[in-house]
Amino acid sequence: MTPTALAFDVFGTVVDWRSSIVRELEDFGRRYELQQDWPSFADNWRAGYAPAMDRVRRGDLPWTRIDDLHRTILEELLGAAGITSICVEDVDELNRAWHRLDPWPDTVSGLTRLKEKFTITTLSNGNMSLLTNMAKRAVLPWDCVISAELFHHYKPDPQAYLGCADLLGVPPDRLMLVAAHPSDLRAARSAGLMTAYVARPLEFGPGSTPYVVADDEFDFTATDFPDLAQQLGA
Repeated sequence: MTPTALAFDVFGTVVDWRSSIVRELEDFGRRYELQQDWPSFADNWRAGYAPAMDRVRRGDLPWTRIDDLHRTILEELLGAAGITSICVEDVDELNRAWHRLDPWPDTVSGLTRLKEKFTITTLSNGNMSLLTNMAKRAVLPWDCVISAELFHHYKPDPQAYLGCADLLGVPPDRLMLVAAHPSDLRAARSAGLMTAYVARPLEFGPGSTPYVVADDEFDFTATDFPDLAQQLGA
């Protein structure tokens, strides 16, 4: 079966969050003459993301946007590092680094090619303003932007995947999630979606251990977006 629409995970799949956040943190450090292991800081910032969403999912927190979860994690990390003299506005600006993530080199050309044949959208836990600002800055050619914020359910809750299909007016089995994370794809598959794994071996930096995925685990397995486009006849 051929999909009608493609929904893309964003952090790590479409954009290189780690290099982008490290760059922003290094700029921040130079501005305030701070010495830190900024790559580790970036990794710890990202590592707080899943536990924070789990707190929302369990009901320990009310529905909270990713921007606000990122801000809470950032404040904890700054405090642990002894960085306590930065004004609120500058911490806000640093937190918006997640709105300024750079795409992978193949992203824009690959999405543009896929868009010629399919409806393409985000399906991200990032909030609407974050995804919109990111798309505008990075010239990401989405047909629309769909966020877990619309459903008040973070992936991997099935409501996010099924809600995306409903908003697009397509059956779940005609919507394909494209992601670099096997756990996201497995949850989408359990919800009845088609799946495409795109390898992003540098997501967590040089020397990190890439995911191991069997060639036949998902409907498609690709090395990048142009490879996926070729496999899909786009």
